[in-house]
Amino acid sequence: MKYFFYGLYQLILKYVGMLLAWREPELLEGENSLERLPEFIKSKGIQRVLVVTDEGLKKVGLLDKLVKGLNAAGLNYVVYDKTVPNPTIDNIEEGVKLYHENNCQGIIALGGGSPMDCAKGIGARMARPNKTIPKMRGELKVLRKIPPFFAIPTTSGTGSETTLAAVVSNSKTHEKYAINDPLLIPHYAVHDPVLTVGLPPFITATTGMDALTHAVEAYIGRSNTKETIEWSRKAISLVFKYLYKAYANGEDLEARDKMQKASYYAGCAFTRAYVGYVHAIAHTLSGFYNTPHGLANAVLLPFVLEAYGESIHKSLGELGDLIGVTKEGDSQEVKAQKFIQAIEELNKAMNIPNKIEGIEEKDIPLMIQRALKEANPLYPVPKILFKDDLSKIYYAIRA
Repeated sequence: MKYFFYGLYQLILKYVGMLLAWREPELLEGENSLERLPEFIKSKGIQRVLVVTDEGLKKVGLLDKLVKGLNAAGLNYVVYDKTVPNPTIDNIEEGVKLYHENNCQGIIALGGGSPMDCAKGIGARMARPNKTIPKMRGELKVLRKIPPFFAIPTTSGTGSETTLAAVVSNSKTHEKYAINDPLLIPHYAVHDPVLTVGLPPFITATTGMDALTHAVEAYIGRSNTKETIEWSRKAISLVFKYLYKAYANGEDLEARDKMQKASYYAGCAFTRAYVGYVHAIAHTLSGFYNTPHGLANAVLLPFVLEAYGESIHKSLGELGDLIGVTKEGDSQEVKAQKFIQAIEELNKAMNIPNKIEGIEEKDIPLMIQRALKEANPLYPVPKILFKDDLSKIYYAIRA
């Protein structure tokens, strides 16, 4: 009976989603497109902005490029650069305070998924000043317009510039959860491949595998639409064609540009079709051990796909055909295995491990509980997994 409810819940959510006012961000694209952003902001009648980033980006000089443009355009700004990986409620509240103190009119997020999530959390709090972040956990708890939001991704993985989710960590309880609302989708985004040129190879690899995970989980789930299928396939094709090139030569601007598009398409797909157990488990690893999200997804993806078994043979077989690793006469099962093997080989080529360091056996029961709570009934997975299934996965990835 419980699993019937899960299916009904997902079906209802799918059709409710079709009625929601989805938006895609207005894009500034191409090499050095960041330079056009300040005047673009001014054209929207905005004079004071909060810039949300992290100390790492400040140290490598990416913030300097933005600040130089803001100064030249005569825009007032205040910078919040204390965002940590897996941003916390404290990060969000510190940003909210700065926004108020400086009478800001909009938000710029510069960085990967963490600054994006932090900025979305700040936007949610501005929209709902009387609601705490924990009270907005889950679906459709914001329901009011956030301030104008300009997203500048510096990695190619999260697709956060087009997603409805703000993923937040509670440092006291070690929980990591999402606030999901279409009103959190950024209004504007900058796709400047130059900003990703300096990414270290390992970050390029793991963020790229994050994008692949988004696209694959969206594709194999049960909430697909014609659009999400198309976006997923585009993203998967681009990842397998260009991710290793970007990893091997960080200055390959074509590969960097294509990976930004892959991340974007994957973001469009999963923000409407959702994800699955890879993300549910990855969030527990980030919450307990601060495991980088892209790394967790990269390691977990083959193991979770194996756990789904024959329920996804057809879907993975189609993806095997898409990336050209199958041959005529292969069964769907063989095609599926070849696709999973292609993921494993891509991980290996980029020196991504197949284990996660630091998992403590005593934490596994609680992590299983939290992963199941996150996934069921929200995620439209192709097959319901149980405690024993998740336990096998945790032990399989434990170093």
